[in-house]
Amino acid sequence: MSAPKLLILATGGTIAGMAGSATRHEYLPGQIGIAEFLGQAETLALNAQMTGKQIANIGSEDMGPVIWAKLHRECMAAMTDPDCDGVIITHGTDTAEETAFLLDLTLPTSKPVVIVGAMRPADAVGYDGLRNFANAVRVACDPAAAGRGVLLVMSDRVHAARDVRKARTRGTEAFQGFPRDSVGLVTPSALEWFGAPWRSDEAARYALTETLPDVPILFIHAGMTPDYVARLLAPKTAGMVVCGVGEGNMPNPVRAELVKLAASGIPIVRASRLDEGLVDREPEDDANGFIAARALTPPKARVLLQMLVASGVTDPASIQSAFDGR
Repeated sequence: MSAPKLLILATGGTIAGMAGSATRHEYLPGQIGIAEFLGQAETLALNAQMTGKQIANIGSEDMGPVIWAKLHRECMAAMTDPDCDGVIITHGTDTAEETAFLLDLTLPTSKPVVIVGAMRPADAVGYDGLRNFANAVRVACDPAAAGRGVLLVMSDRVHAARDVRKARTRGTEAFQGFPRDSVGLVTPSALEWFGAPWRSDEAARYALTETLPDVPILFIHAGMTPDYVARLLAPKTAGMVVCGVGEGNMPNPVRAELVKLAASGIPIVRASRLDEGLVDREPEDDANGFIAARALTPPKARVLLQMLVASGVTDPASIQSAFDGR
């Protein structure tokens, strides 16, 4: 039986970074090209036939709609290519959760799509990139990975795109999930899933365009005044996500300004700046016209709101239904 055929899409990040020293803290992301990286991966004797494409070579803080559109096009082509069994995207860790979630919303679930990165550059002591990549290959080669949406593999764990978030600035155990911590455990030699696929044979939920609606995030803090709201507004602002304290809370004067925006037709989503916890609807949300983000982080709430607005969904009840979905 021939080895599975995988498409590797490279975008840079720490997994392709170099420091010039095995012990230096500072490094430059995106220094290794996909050909060199796959050359290093060949030494692992992985059971896969891999074809690489360089989509970008950046730190993921510079990730955005143009590169997302390129990744999406490549992934969509792979979904219908009989010579491709799965896709791996090498990615910086800072915004990997946003890319994973955006692709999760806009791709069908017919083949595995796995995002992988590293917390240490390629020439550092304890480089984790090749192990993470070997783990990603094992996941992408497993037919049971299909039907789970886009997955992110880091530090021997498999995370679902909707749950995963980067929780630490350093250390290889940088990612966690909420409400599901992880959906599988993986090593280069073994893979264990926690349950059956939950999205088998689903079509893409939303279409993706290169131009996305303007949806800023309002970060709430003590002593905040209502003029902060106006500072974020632009002529094309199509929605706003509130990165609230606690369970999506905000000072009353700020809330009053946001109620006015909601009344004018701009969707307002309440999320939380905390790592874990649901933001449920509160009794005032109906009167205020607000949407509760549920388990989504502010960056993911922004991505989902962008997809909804771009699809013509702007009424709070329909938006809330989408946020309540799995």
